[in-house]
Amino acid sequence: MQKIKKGDKVVVLAGKDKGRSGEVLSVAPKDSKAVVRGINLVRRHQRQTQNQEGGILTKEAPIHLSNLALADPKDGKPTRVGFTVQKDGRKVRVAKRSGETIDG
Repeated sequence: MQKIKKGDKVVVLAGKDKGRSGEVLSVAPKDSKAVVRGINLVRRHQRQTQNQEGGILTKEAPIHLSNLALADPKDGKPTRVGFTVQKDGRKVRVAKRSGETIDG
């Protein structure tokens, strides 16, 4: 089970967007990277094609998972992630800061 998944709210710990938060759009576990909405924006020059207009596009670039922390469901501050097994046998993620389970 992954600590950070698609749809999670995360806080950036390091880099040019330090302190900002956003929603995870995708995770690449093999590369240990994630794409977060509104974070690590880069500008790309796009050549015009038959079905796409050219120009300068702004899009999110992947950011390393070590620079992200899950936002605590209670107060939105960065927290570490732990795992517990519930009584029905399901393994769930738990915020270390508040002890609350993380939906997902």
